[in-house]
Amino acid sequence: MRKIFITGIGTDVGKTVVSAVLVEALKADYWKPIQTGSFFSTDTAKVQKWVSNTESKFHPEGYLLKQYMSPHAAAELEGIEIGLSGLHIPESTNSTLIMEGAGGLMVPLNRKEFMVDVINKFDVEVILVIQNYLGSINHSLLSIDALKAKKLNILGIIFNGPPHQLSEDIIVEYSSLKVLGRINKEKDLNAEVISRYAKEFEYLK
Repeated sequence: MRKIFITGIGTDVGKTVVSAVLVEALKADYWKPIQTGSFFSTDTAKVQKWVSNTESKFHPEGYLLKQYMSPHAAAELEGIEIGLSGLHIPESTNSTLIMEGAGGLMVPLNRKEFMVDVINKFDVEVILVIQNYLGSINHSLLSIDALKAKKLNILGIIFNGPPHQLSEDIIVEYSSLKVLGRINKEKDLNAEVISRYAKEFEYLK
């Protein structure tokens, strides 16, 4: 089973949109190992709403935490202990599995384990989602170094949002990573928009 982990350089950089696009493009299954902020909504529900193919399955989250904050803090408020030992790949799938992280790579699960350790636990290909903003070069290069330090299998980069060529050039030149594609800032996100982008990523099958 092919497993692709979608991570990002921070929070709200477009991981869920990218996940939906790739689920649609690859007719893959979707799994969010750790979800915070479930009191408001879940990324699983968003992806399910945006995906229109009938083959994809949406698996229950490994940990579902109510408060919109770091997993270790949300878990402490609920009296829950979370960690790598409690995360297991869904058994009811033989399809490609898109896994979406929470926040950036160094988001803590507990006092000793971080989101990058979730990636390291599973035999996955990693896609790094990058959005341009003041400070994004620094966040991008630090994230890339963290992935390379763990010797993780980086499939490539997807840029999300308005382009900034000077920033993107530095990131690509420094990292030598492949740019898999781009998703522009869209006024409305719906199944039609996701399907349109999915066609551009079908080559990843």
